[in-house]
Amino acid sequence: MTGTRQGTSNQPVRFVDASTRAVDAADATVVYRELGSEHGGVPLVALTHLGANLDSWDPELVDPLAQHRRVIFLGYRGVGASNGTVRDRFEEMAADAIAAIRALGLSRVDLLGLSMGGMVAQEIARQAPDLVERVVLAGTGPQGGPGLTVMTGVTVRTILRGILTFTNPTTLLFFTRTPVGREAAKAYQARLKLRRTGRDKPITPSVFRAQLRAVKRWGHQSPPASAFTQPVLILHGDQDRMVPVGNADALLARHPGADMQIFSDSGHGVAFQNRDSVTGIITRFLRR
Repeated sequence: MTGTRQGTSNQPVRFVDASTRAVDAADATVVYRELGSEHGGVPLVALTHLGANLDSWDPELVDPLAQHRRVIFLGYRGVGASNGTVRDRFEEMAADAIAAIRALGLSRVDLLGLSMGGMVAQEIARQAPDLVERVVLAGTGPQGGPGLTVMTGVTVRTILRGILTFTNPTTLLFFTRTPVGREAAKAYQARLKLRRTGRDKPITPSVFRAQLRAVKRWGHQSPPASAFTQPVLILHGDQDRMVPVGNADALLARHPGADMQIFSDSGHGVAFQNRDSVTGIITRFLRR
């Protein structure tokens, strides 16, 4: 099972062309896509952000990550084309992900978590530290992180603003309103439309509400003791409105030996806006 099947052009499959597959795990069928070579060492399992499906990955972020390794973009139960009831606790989302990873026959993985996906990744590492080698956390925070309990209000108000101004909410939520941020947002929205066929099912309002409940619960929790001592990379934007940059420091306090990079003039979409730098940083961090 590999995402590097060669076509007549003898080129690796790009994310916009990758087939959508499914794995049965934890009494649900979870969809995923994959790229890269099975012979590239430890696979990277990628978990996406709140209100996202498999089509929400930026092709120019993920294609370079798969040049030298197998990357699996894992969906969530009840989200997009995955069946089952959507979860509203990250503990349950993590348990589902662990079951799916093991169902794919994997015994050791690295994790990449964006925003909500980073919260799930932290919980995977807590529940199954034997499964995880290295973790990349982008635009996310730990339990009890600053501002996480009010993220619902920030998100809903910004969505309403987007409706009133005919602006995609992710443009307002993920990017700064500086010239650099506006240009990055415009290019990002165009890249998300590159996949023409085989797109994932849209996100429903019930999914969005459940995920917001999960974030709020996470923000009210006290961080448990962590047995995870493997390498961690923290990436954050200095102007993140959804997950304030103070969460990067809170994560660093949880993982004192972690590498951390804060990007200037960057919001919640830090990985998308700075994709060239981010892919280089992640590739170097994951290199054995």
